[in-house]
Amino acid sequence: MTMDEVVEFVKSFDGTLAVIPGPGDGSPEIAWGDVFFYYAPDGTMPKATQPFATIVTKNYPDDERSRLDRPGSFRVNVAAGKAAFVEWTGHQPAEPADDTDPSMPDTVFAHPVYGALGWLAVVNPGPATTQALQNMLRKAYEFARSRYERRRSI
Repeated sequence: MTMDEVVEFVKSFDGTLAVIPGPGDGSPEIAWGDVFFYYAPDGTMPKATQPFATIVTKNYPDDERSRLDRPGSFRVNVAAGKAAFVEWTGHQPAEPADDTDPSMPDTVFAHPVYGALGWLAVVNPGPATTQALQNMLRKAYEFARSRYERRRSI
């Protein structure tokens, strides 16, 4: 999947807001060109909610192991939840990560920084991970929508 295909797939979920920071919008320069997905049926970026998925296009401080400085590289990050995390990694989110190389393209792995919170990631998704990534993104969206609806009913 290309980055644009991932964006279009996630944007097809009803109520999803894709935020793409850029010059002049007040966002930090390091985030420019990345994508942050929120469940926001009113189209307004939530102030107190984390995204349910992101796409990063470059290395961040303390997050260089995916080697996103390679031309054309991007990483899709998904708040997959505990069950999916355990299914893919074979261990609990708080347990130490395995030895999967987080720079390997088309491989599902524990997010190098947020794995302990149940996040999974894929660098340059391809044939081996497309279906799994789409399923994870759909589930993360459903979790985000459910949280939103629970909070609105309180």
